[in-house]
Amino acid sequence: MRINFLFPVRRNLEKESSARVFPYCPVMLRTTVLGILLACGVSLSISAVVLENGLPILWAQTATQVNDLPIQNGILAPDPWNFLHRMSLYRLMITATDPFMGSMGTSATDSPLWGLPLQLGWMLTSGRLADPTGTTTCGLQTGDAMCISTQSWWGCVNYFVSALPFLSAAQQGFMGAGVQVQMQVPEGVMDYCTTYADCAASYPDAMSKWDAFFQGLKSAAESPLPDDEKKDALLGLYWEAQMASTNAPAACNTRQSHYPSTEVSFANNWLNSAEYVAAAHFHSNLEKSVMFMTPLPGRVLKADDSVPNIPDLSQEENHTLYIFSWMNNINSMLGGTLVRLWKKAMCSVSTREKGREMLEQLMLNPSFATNTFLSIVNGMTTSC
Repeated sequence: MRINFLFPVRRNLEKESSARVFPYCPVMLRTTVLGILLACGVSLSISAVVLENGLPILWAQTATQVNDLPIQNGILAPDPWNFLHRMSLYRLMITATDPFMGSMGTSATDSPLWGLPLQLGWMLTSGRLADPTGTTTCGLQTGDAMCISTQSWWGCVNYFVSALPFLSAAQQGFMGAGVQVQMQVPEGVMDYCTTYADCAASYPDAMSKWDAFFQGLKSAAESPLPDDEKKDALLGLYWEAQMASTNAPAACNTRQSHYPSTEVSFANNWLNSAEYVAAAHFHSNLEKSVMFMTPLPGRVLKADDSVPNIPDLSQEENHTLYIFSWMNNINSMLGGTLVRLWKKAMCSVSTREKGREMLEQLMLNPSFATNTFLSIVNGMTTSC
């Protein structure tokens, strides 16, 4: 059952509708600002909206400490079906792990965890967290704009890269000594684990890999290895955990039936692209993640959309959709060979660095030829 809690205001993330979006602003301003954010992502179809004042969407309205979230009988009980609560999980993880991220760089936004709240913000502003069945107003401007639908495929997949790492971080002591967590779940929804023990039993591979990442952070802080080696090793652990979480939830697959085939193809292509990013140990800090998030499509694709010639999407969005489709189609035609070649090529710190540069060119530079990408990947495998 969904449990309702009351807790202090800066902090009252449970207030309904627009009041829980901008707790310090007049109602009209709250509604107007949120409307602008959503309109930018959905109506104007410009590049994806992922930042607000240089930070992820609505970051200023999220919890800054663990006890900002609901507590019942001494157990922390976030509601991951509320956007601000789910975004708060990321903020709390980033804050708790930052002291262990020295090898990532000197900036306050160099943690690889920053890519996750940016991704969630894109899902919000592009309309991908709303109820795709149309039977409720969850996630719509006309309803509860902060609601994440349990029927959303995107919201489902994202649950496993928000709730699972947070539960692991708490288990490893990053949220404080002895902190126990149980995620809220809407009444009647059965296919989401809610506690560390539950998730570890249902998704042992994903949970063990998040545990390894958080344990690795502690070990790295005491390691005498050079920072570049520690950074590469931690990014490897991070991406192993994220990919295990992304690939874990077979329960999400049935939710794809709520979308047109064009959106389903994009979703599958998006999953495929993660294989390349993960193998290259992409440093998903704030700056780099923004570069890869902003060309993503700013709305859910329609049945009659024809990639890469969708009139109301930008050139950058159309290019991204084309590249995602090309990568997945080539890999499928080759029986999975392209992904295997890529993973084989990403065998060292130096080749992974080159791989990241190539991905940047492929995704962000329309003049970078796809056949050039193929030939370079094939050549790189010989050095491994």
